[in-house]
Amino acid sequence: MSPIFDCRDESQLLAGMRHARQAIGRGDLIVMPTDTVYGVAADAFSPAAVQRLLDAKGRGRDQPPPVLIGTKETLSALAESVPEPVERLVEVFWPGGLTIVLPAQPSLVWDLGETLGTVAVRMPEGRVALELLAETGPLAVSSANLTGRAAAISALDAEKMLGESVAVYLDDGLSRDGIASTIVDATSLVRRDAEDATAVVRILRDGAVSREQLREVLGDLLEPEELDGDS
Repeated sequence: MSPIFDCRDESQLLAGMRHARQAIGRGDLIVMPTDTVYGVAADAFSPAAVQRLLDAKGRGRDQPPPVLIGTKETLSALAESVPEPVERLVEVFWPGGLTIVLPAQPSLVWDLGETLGTVAVRMPEGRVALELLAETGPLAVSSANLTGRAAAISALDAEKMLGESVAVYLDDGLSRDGIASTIVDATSLVRRDAEDATAVVRILRDGAVSREQLREVLGDLLEPEELDGDS
């Protein structure tokens, strides 16, 4: 049985973080708490580890995982460009429940699946997540559940679904609200051309950050609600 470490106990936290770092280094999977729901994580730069993550969830390569980062500055290393409106979003909502999709840095050597040249990035809140990310670097992280099942809001929920496909479970109690992050697509702000003067930010998934909060920051750059395809 894969170990579960209670990160609310300082001694277990230290041991759990050490085991989690080692597991990531081996290309194994871990389950970690975030400020939204529990996530199953893998080394973002290990194609084999990312594939292991997709297999554990029962997902195809057409559903690539987002990437969690430990600092705002890391975004510019993963994205081709960070437009000024995205900088505003980062300043207001990171760390927190907003995932931002941008064109990926072409020089990156990784394989997250069929991303169409993009990357979905988030900086989470929470001591455990941020301390782990500071030590491991960017992690490919998806909700810790089997595809089609509800996202795990505790380490035990995740363990019941993912079992020994995960090497280490980090437990930090129940998720704060169990609401997944909001996902926005800002790729058109980078990929605009002479024929496209209507670059906007689209909501791909409603979640922890509301449309009203996004509009306060983006104004007319947020696509009108009636035009959103998947929100």
